[in-house]
Amino acid sequence: MLTPGFYDSINWFKKLTFERILNLFLITFSYYISLWLKKPQIWGKPVSISIEPTTSCNLRCPECPSGLRSFTRPTGMLEADLFKKVIDESASFATYLLLYFQGEPYLHPNFNELVNYAHQKGLYAATSTNAHYLTDENAKATIESGLDRLIISIDGTTQKTYESYRVGGTLDKVLEGTKKLTYWKKKLRSKTPYIIFQFLVVKPNEHQIEEVKALGKQLGVDKVAFKTAQLYEYENGNSLMPTIEKYSRYKLLPNGKYALKNKLKNQCWKMWHSTVITWDGKMVPCCFDKDATHERGSIKENSVKEVWNNKNYESFRKQLLTDRKSIDICKNCTEGTKVWG
Repeated sequence: MLTPGFYDSINWFKKLTFERILNLFLITFSYYISLWLKKPQIWGKPVSISIEPTTSCNLRCPECPSGLRSFTRPTGMLEADLFKKVIDESASFATYLLLYFQGEPYLHPNFNELVNYAHQKGLYAATSTNAHYLTDENAKATIESGLDRLIISIDGTTQKTYESYRVGGTLDKVLEGTKKLTYWKKKLRSKTPYIIFQFLVVKPNEHQIEEVKALGKQLGVDKVAFKTAQLYEYENGNSLMPTIEKYSRYKLLPNGKYALKNKLKNQCWKMWHSTVITWDGKMVPCCFDKDATHERGSIKENSVKEVWNNKNYESFRKQLLTDRKSIDICKNCTEGTKVWG
């Protein structure tokens, strides 16, 4: 019998076409050539695309621009025509679609319809949610939409712990939404979506790591994953910084200050294989550009391929290869150096 994780891998693999495989090869090869030459070479198109359904959110998480209501860019909803334009242009070469950037995706009134459109185009589609809107109707529609992966943020096993980070949230809603989702997945005899409980490890909840593993098993989710927290203020410590070293992005220095563990090498795989598109059509380098201050172009005015290959994107990649530490959104990043995991 196949495990859920193995089936999830098979599910992704089955969506590969010759053109998608060729694109994977070209992007990977051009990345290594770029590292060798110290000059950006792009011989393929984005493998992974993140599209933002909305910047709106019902919660007020302390390390999130949506939660803090601190965006300098406008809040809004992704238009269906804009979404379809991106999918139509990218479906032949992209292999992974993440319908998430900032905000709560299920606040978009036609979220499941967007997923289904991508599903019909043969894309592996994923999203991340706080699960407050997984009503019985929405849970059933999620299964029927063809969504391949669903990440549910659950950052505590008690209401007190949960709301210490998920400010304004209700743990019971998360648990009930999860139950409805697993019920309909079984009822409809669906192998998808691959359901992940994602536990953001912070100091208030680090004592509940084993408890959330047991909770995930009890509710029938496919995987429990642990994520380190990005903190805006960390040099002098932070009340959210976990004491368990493996779950912290930061290390204590001899002078009593904290610093990012990542050495910020002059390389970033994300700039070669993925891109992010905001709800209003701005194409930005990665998920760390939460305020879209490094816009590379607009897909309202150009195609995905045109922006991906323009001079703005090239100059950003060149700066990464020569002086990554000078880029503000890279200074708190722990990702980007590994290829395929």
